[in-house]
Amino acid sequence: MASAPPAALLAVLAFTVLLLVLPITPAAAADGSASPGAVWVTEVKGIVDPAMAGYLKETMEDAAEAGAAALVIKIDTPGGLDTSMRDIIQAEIDSPIPIVFYVHPQGARAASAGVYILMGADVAAMAPQTNLGAATPVSLSGDMDETMQAKVTNDAAAYIRGLASSHNRNADWAEQAVREAVSLPAEDALEQNVIDFVAADVPALLEAIDGYVTAPKKLTLHTAGAPINEVSMGWVQRFLHAIANPDIAYVLMTIGVLGIIMELSTPGLGVAGIAGVISLLLAFYSFQVLPVSLVGVALVVLAMILYLAELKIQSHGILGIGGTAALIAGGLLLFNSPMSYLQVSWPVLTVVVAIVVVFFMIVIRAVAKAMRKPHATGLESLVGATGVALSPLTPKGAVRLQGETWRAKSEGGDLPKDAPVEVLGTEGLTLIVRPRDGSDSAGEAQKADPEKPQGPQDG
Repeated sequence: MASAPPAALLAVLAFTVLLLVLPITPAAAADGSASPGAVWVTEVKGIVDPAMAGYLKETMEDAAEAGAAALVIKIDTPGGLDTSMRDIIQAEIDSPIPIVFYVHPQGARAASAGVYILMGADVAAMAPQTNLGAATPVSLSGDMDETMQAKVTNDAAAYIRGLASSHNRNADWAEQAVREAVSLPAEDALEQNVIDFVAADVPALLEAIDGYVTAPKKLTLHTAGAPINEVSMGWVQRFLHAIANPDIAYVLMTIGVLGIIMELSTPGLGVAGIAGVISLLLAFYSFQVLPVSLVGVALVVLAMILYLAELKIQSHGILGIGGTAALIAGGLLLFNSPMSYLQVSWPVLTVVVAIVVVFFMIVIRAVAKAMRKPHATGLESLVGATGVALSPLTPKGAVRLQGETWRAKSEGGDLPKDAPVEVLGTEGLTLIVRPRDGSDSAGEAQKADPEKPQGPQDG
């Protein structure tokens, strides 16, 4: 069937995306590690979003209920949403156990929202060759005027200064990180009293913080030699966190568009339709979290319309080129934010557009080939078939065609009995026929209708 290769390609694309965003990870660690007095360790990466905030709040509550000695959260983030950041910080403040935020591994960062989270932690630690800073608040839409920017900046500066002061950290630098977007490497951050510890790995960190008294909770950490309970996001949380990413959201929306186009061009509830609808719904979830631009969405929809028109009109690629241009522009404008991590990356945009072009080369070629084929069923399938007249056509009569008798009407003049005929078209249940070119002999009539007996017949 003509739709099989594109449908299979679409299924592979959807399955690949799901594999990328749903890696299998254990939910808890080894034997006995969840006993009271254990140190819980988890890790979060990427944009600070509702999925991350929900997971960390739940983990802090579970660790407190289990009587954990502390919760160590390894973090690597470029920043994220203000509301999610404040939810995490509030959970840190409310937790009855020590919350340790640890920028890890080497090369990781705690930028923007990550700085606020670190300033609100009971213990702020970093691995060597990591950095933090650049905490100036930026509107997701990028359209704040000067007065509003000043209000937001002053509010953020007061907030982070309060967090740093209450934890006996360098409040002046914290405010500078907001107002001037400054950054520091781990060693300088420790030297300037921005963080509390620098440690190469988790065991070294647990040794270093043992006996440390937190401020303002006045909790004493007992972490040296404590059993470790490693926990991680579940499938649902990991999935929701993964799709709240501009690149993944763009891929999901593109798969959704391709699926709907495939379903409209070859109707029937198949792999393409199901994958398209599911992908679009997931993309819409991402759009609730990300700063989506209606102009970008409109361009992607326009690309879909142009591709559909190419399938129906066969404009020799003109509409398809326009659809590709709209798809590229839609990807560039899909997310309205000055922050690079909230925009579709060029490598992803290039790969997606290349796949779409290949996809439509296959689909358009298959559709064009199908349009050139004669109808396989119904009266239309008889067009071009040959038979013989069973009675004189003056201009109406009967013909024998493929072993069956049909009412027929001659076009272009009367025809005698036994004349070979060719079907031109249909008029209701009546065939429109004409003389078959160069086939006026009795032998041709017999060849056209093999059921007609040979030899002389009694009159």
